Amino acid sequence: MHRLYHLWLSPFCRKVRVAMAEKKLDLEPRIEKIWDRREAFLALNPMGKVPVLETADGPVLCDSSVITEYIEEVYPEPPLLGRDPTGRAETRRLIIWFDEKFNAEVTQHLVYEKIMKRLLSLGEPNSAAIRAGHSNIHIHLDYIGWLIDSRKWLAGEEFSLADIAAAAHISCIDYLGDVPWDDHPRAKDWYARIKSRPSFRDILGDHIPGYPPPRHYADLDF
Repeated sequence: MHRLYHLWLSPFCRKVRVAMAEKKLDLEPRIEKIWDRREAFLALNPMGKVPVLETADGPVLCDSSVITEYIEEVYPEPPLLGRDPTGRAETRRLIIWFDEKFNAEVTQHLVYEKIMKRLLSLGEPNSAAIRAGHSNIHIHLDYIGWLIDSRKWLAGEEFSLADIAAAAHISCIDYLGDVPWDDHPRAKDWYARIKSRPSFRDILGDHIPGYPPPRHYADLDF
């Protein structure tokens, strides 16, 4: 069995969890409070970041992109990166969009300010950053709607790591109740389809002690 060190509201950890569930791989998730700087964990990843995957066959892998590329190579079915070079290029482009652009413009402004600062005792949330996150998310939800207007899934006609990366970030924001779903029905329909996938059940079951999600969070019909 594979073992994953993760945090509840890390979209990068969620990306790995969903991808491995799509591959039907046995996974033992372990919460790693990275702020504790455990020596045993730092021996696995000196950077002190999650996700970290201890694979069943030996290698220890760090970083969500490294992990998902590895499992795609070792466990190719079902394919999550695309079936041809063009499809794989588009999937990777969209993964970067959400893991870098969405993360910088939305996730960091909302999840870090509202949750991580409290966990790390770093003071009060920055209201300007939170306002920026609330404003920026509309651009990304519009983009999802634009993609879905001409495709079944974000990168094309098949579900892929692009959908997983996007949904991993959005699910963290949705846990906070900060996704303006009523303003973006196309993105909402796309996310509803992802919420209904068996691979997403564990994500919807996440509950952070002291920070309950809104009632609609795990509701497949919102």
